[in-house]
Amino acid sequence: MKALYLAGGAALLSILACAAPTAAADPLVLSDVSWVAEPAGGKKGAPRVRIQHKQSRSDQALDGSRPYFAAAEAALGQSTPGPVRFTVTHDAGTLACTGTLTRAFEGKGECRFTSDPGFERALGDRGLSPDRRSTLLAMLMVDATIELADGLAKEGVRPKDADDLIAAAALEVSPDYIRDLRSEALVLTDVEDAIACKALGVDGAYVRGLAAAGYRKLSADEVVGMKAMGVTGAYAQAMNRAAGGVSK
Repeated sequence: MKALYLAGGAALLSILACAAPTAAADPLVLSDVSWVAEPAGGKKGAPRVRIQHKQSRSDQALDGSRPYFAAAEAALGQSTPGPVRFTVTHDAGTLACTGTLTRAFEGKGECRFTSDPGFERALGDRGLSPDRRSTLLAMLMVDATIELADGLAKEGVRPKDADDLIAAAALEVSPDYIRDLRSEALVLTDVEDAIACKALGVDGAYVRGLAAAGYRKLSADEVVGMKAMGVTGAYAQAMNRAAGGVSK
């Protein structure tokens, strides 16, 4: 099932790569982090900043979707070329960046990431201790929080490790999404199954459509497979009527 949701987007693979262990000693502070800002244009609906650490990178749209990037958006949006600095503050830690702008939302520079010890302890208390501090940088980029970890656990789909929490945050698998997804048609007990459903575009309306067609207690694998093959609730109902019964 994990392979299914990883196939859902190269961006998630890049984020998880940022969290992967390396052979190098684990520094208290990550200083080999760089940034590149790109203006809106082409397929990009908003300007964005790309944060890169070693071979991994993660893009953040500067469109107000993550309020803790507001200071970065304001700094990178200034029209005067020249030196620039901005700070991104998150529960996971602080990303302090400097560099040069050539125009609004176009420039590059270096960053220094300092993780938050209290956040690390809270992760450890929940069995989500990161293997590397780069994992915490990945959590900053996708807004992975203790609140999300606790909310998912409360809904019965507790993240089993830091990568689960990162993937859930990256794909916006929230407690609200889990509650909306629950139906008599779907048995959902694992966060990886929920992540796979979100990666394939399965939502509450889709699952309720399957329930209306008479399906009961399907596994997440079955629901994801039906979604991947383009089976809708309406199609399932039509097929059941043609067959004179209910599939499951």
